[in-house]
Amino acid sequence: MKIDPAARPFTAVAAAPTLLAALGRRPRTALALGLLTAGVTLFFRDPDRTPDRAPVTDPDVVLAPADGMVVHAGPAQDGVAPEGEWQQVSIFLSLLDVHINRSPYGGRVVSVTHVPGRFLAAYRAASATKNERSEIVVERLVAGAPRRVVYRQLVGQLARRIVTRIHAGDDVATGERIGLMKFGSRMDVFLPPEVVLEVSKGRRAVAGETVLGRFPSASAVPGQAPA
Repeated sequence: MKIDPAARPFTAVAAAPTLLAALGRRPRTALALGLLTAGVTLFFRDPDRTPDRAPVTDPDVVLAPADGMVVHAGPAQDGVAPEGEWQQVSIFLSLLDVHINRSPYGGRVVSVTHVPGRFLAAYRAASATKNERSEIVVERLVAGAPRRVVYRQLVGQLARRIVTRIHAGDDVATGERIGLMKFGSRMDVFLPPEVVLEVSKGRRAVAGETVLGRFPSASAVPGQAPA
């Protein structure tokens, strides 16, 4: 299984007492610490993903940016969304979830903004505006019309570090890896009103596979529902 390079310092720190216990001929302690080391390393696992219902080249599809539980899906929460009219999908990541993040929508990265803040529990609504976070804006032209999607990486009580590996001016594909959050966190995705949501609160999401919603097809005949 692929492990993200960000795991190296954490694995090294966790492995040091394991080695000392082994050298001290304390097999039970070494085994317990070895399992802990393996758990820390597996937190950074980076599995390959394949969309389950549409290819990543489909310009109408928005995919989940993170593994976890959908804790909100619908109109944007008051005071949380960017200016304008938006829908919001929020995904809470537990310690057991894969923490590699992916772009929910492909296009040109308009901006990447890091905002320092607090470390409230990521499942709380207040975390969206008070916690440390990175906000990413992606725009794409489809049939000459711009489509904009905004998403945020938010840290929680245990997640104290956001890694964002894209920058303004980059081109990203739908489902492309864009970074990770370390040790429990949340991702918010803000979608225009015309997007038809395909997830609801309580559903499990899989990054790069679960379809969050779809833009109306640019090729659809006016007055006729897309096939």
